[in-house]
Amino acid sequence: MGTSNPTKVTVQAVIQAPVEKVWSCWTEPQHITKWNQASEDWHAPRAENDLRPGGKFTTRMEAKDGSMGFDFGGVYDEVRTHEWISYTMGDGRRVEISFSGQGGETKIVETFDAESTHPVEFQQAGWQAILDNFKKYTEQS
Repeated sequence: MGTSNPTKVTVQAVIQAPVEKVWSCWTEPQHITKWNQASEDWHAPRAENDLRPGGKFTTRMEAKDGSMGFDFGGVYDEVRTHEWISYTMGDGRRVEISFSGQGGETKIVETFDAESTHPVEFQQAGWQAILDNFKKYTEQS
């Protein structure tokens, strides 16, 4: 049996909002559909989220022109309200997200196992773009 040691990639942002608001925008489907895309020509028309260990989540991501789309999802391994989320994606890769609130701002650090199809820099840029969209949405809502 072989062991794999995937490359870990980290993205982060400081959101000018208290952790309670940041948590709600990150975890509630009515918010997820507003920010979960890497570029303006994509959108997330549907999101489902059972936020508990063993709970599943799915976000439908589609090109606005209808040319392609996919479901992004996984199963939660650990959830600590306003602090920590870890999950395993459908392909077995792991993601860990920390939320550090201090006063009126919250730092999010998201670390994920890279996949082997695309360059790590491409993956990091895509995940950072989504996190930047989240920051913009949360600060403006």
